[in-house]
Amino acid sequence: MNESMTLWSLVSNASWVVKGVMLVLFAAVFASWAIIIQRHRVLTAAKDRYMDFEDRFWSGMDLSQLYRDVSNEPPAFGVENIFAAGFREFSRLRQQSNADAEAVMEGVQRAMRVATVRESELLENHLPFLATVGSTSPYVGLFGTVWGIMNSFRGLANVHQATLATVAPGIAEALIATAIGLFAAIPAVIFYNRFTTKVDQLVTNYETFSDEFASILHRQVHKKAKPAVVTTDG
Repeated sequence: MNESMTLWSLVSNASWVVKGVMLVLFAAVFASWAIIIQRHRVLTAAKDRYMDFEDRFWSGMDLSQLYRDVSNEPPAFGVENIFAAGFREFSRLRQQSNADAEAVMEGVQRAMRVATVRESELLENHLPFLATVGSTSPYVGLFGTVWGIMNSFRGLANVHQATLATVAPGIAEALIATAIGLFAAIPAVIFYNRFTTKVDQLVTNYETFSDEFASILHRQVHKKAKPAVVTTDG
């Protein structure tokens, strides 16, 4: 390869506008991969915590004890926060002497819905950035390419005889911007779709758990005598 056509020489000889585009795209690449690694860890931990809590919840243990365990093992995460919000509201409303069974259950379900929304927002944190990178990076790169090609053809105005050797370096350095744009966009789109699917699955699991937990509390709140112990056995 001609020394003037090496990758580094093409980047270093590009116009300042094209260099600025490349810098922005490289920043997007690094930021995207930082988010990808961080979201992978968070979503993996959320799934593991959910499965672990499910085993503890359905083991038949006293839910009051489980609530104390969750409260004493910070930080609570994911489904643990949903359970804690529901059980805390249930206990608070049941202590009221004039508490109506339906009012208790409405309060419990409302508390768990709010907690579920908060947990879903935490799971979706930074994902819009990946979507933005995936959708805009190719166009940012294309802008750099168009600008570089435009400068290349403007340079031909001062050349008496245009040849491929004259035009090729300018076009090649311009096309690098598009390549970097695709390099930023492709992983961002792939992992955004993958993470969104995982978030949807976790939120569905959270909502299913909320319904099951509400059913258990519904049976308890409609009993005439207030039981001393509440378990998943009802």
